[in-house]
Amino acid sequence: MNTLHNFAFNVYPYLCLAVFFMGSLARFDRDQYTWKSDSSQLLRKAQLRWGSNLFHGGILFLFFGHLFGQLTPHWLYEIFVTASQKQLLAVVAGGVAGGLCFVGLTLLLHRRLFDPRIRLTSHRTDIAILVILWVQLVIGLSTLPASLHHVSDPQTMLRLAEYLQGIVLMQPNAALVAGVEWHFQAHMLLGMTIFLLFPFSRLVHVWSGFGTLAYLVRPYQMVRARRLNVPARQNQPRRAG
Repeated sequence: MNTLHNFAFNVYPYLCLAVFFMGSLARFDRDQYTWKSDSSQLLRKAQLRWGSNLFHGGILFLFFGHLFGQLTPHWLYEIFVTASQKQLLAVVAGGVAGGLCFVGLTLLLHRRLFDPRIRLTSHRTDIAILVILWVQLVIGLSTLPASLHHVSDPQTMLRLAEYLQGIVLMQPNAALVAGVEWHFQAHMLLGMTIFLLFPFSRLVHVWSGFGTLAYLVRPYQMVRARRLNVPARQNQPRRAG
């Protein structure tokens, strides 16, 4: 295992996470007026509706699928499903969600690139982040044949899961990734890079999306009419004349 591999899978993840959290906090503190998704719905609504719904539905499923699928210890779910069954479920569910997400993201990217009005109002970072997400999705979909081949022997999935769990536990082990197919490694590295770029792009609006969940548990707000604050004698009706 060479020095570059060690840096990429032992050091780079923490560099990306540090920039992700500290950069997001700094942007929220200093540039709140840029904390938005810059919707272009008024310029072209129909394609945005299809593309946005397919993309957001697919990407949320993939995000939480990766989050719980990879970070859940094997001993916790093996009482319900075997590693091979989990691998097959990940391939099928991930393939469907990835396909929907690919269609939606392609529509959004096409809209940004080929509609003159939207292209004119788009920042370079808007287009760049869409391209990076599109490439990441293509690489992820390219891993499906190999993942399907691993169903009978899911050791690769278990090694990658163990590596990611080690990152969370502050016990990284780049040796677990050594020898894994290149597209798995590229998918992981580009995913880390997206976290690195997150605070500097429109992706910060994801925080606001998760923040809306607070509305489900916040207490009721009592609203009083302004006239109730007027003294009683001034609030009584007066006789005419």
